[in-house]
Amino acid sequence: MRTSPYRLETQIEQIKPTSTEWYKNYIREILESDKSYFTKCDYISISFNDIQKKQDYISAEIKELQSLKKSLANAKEIALVATADVLAEYGIEKIEGTAVSSITITPEKTKTKDGIRIIDEDALITLGYAKVSVDEKAVAEAMTTIEGMDAIDKYVEVYSHTEIIPSRIKINKRRNNVVNQATELLKYTIEEAA
Repeated sequence: MRTSPYRLETQIEQIKPTSTEWYKNYIREILESDKSYFTKCDYISISFNDIQKKQDYISAEIKELQSLKKSLANAKEIALVATADVLAEYGIEKIEGTAVSSITITPEKTKTKDGIRIIDEDALITLGYAKVSVDEKAVAEAMTTIEGMDAIDKYVEVYSHTEIIPSRIKINKRRNNVVNQATELLKYTIEEAA
């Protein structure tokens, strides 16, 4: 088992499109060496295979980190909402802090998004509301005028999508450098309590 990369592997990692001559010279040195053809072949192929293994490893790590990032974002969102619920149970709208300015509860919001559902696509295409398929943007724009609505109303169904965004906490960071002092004070307080 090798603990350090082959020189060729390092050379491959450092190659740039604008400067390949030194790399070509190194390949020539390998081919012109006194080693057997099998050894030369193995040396070159193992170097490329190790590069591929590094790429595969990095890809797997990126995928795992993206999954972890998504999981942390979901967990954080759930915790923000749950914390807001508990603070609201106690009638707390805002808490002042030393390390952060404050924690406030954002009010619950309702977000409504209008959209259209195509009923008769062929009729809309015949009326000229099409790209390669129905141009939903043009249909939505036409539905804002009385003439357009009269022409296409029987081919389109209008709906509204409502999403309730629950209240959650917002951590308001301090704007000055008192954070370090506050953190030290908090650490000292915790140590004394223990």
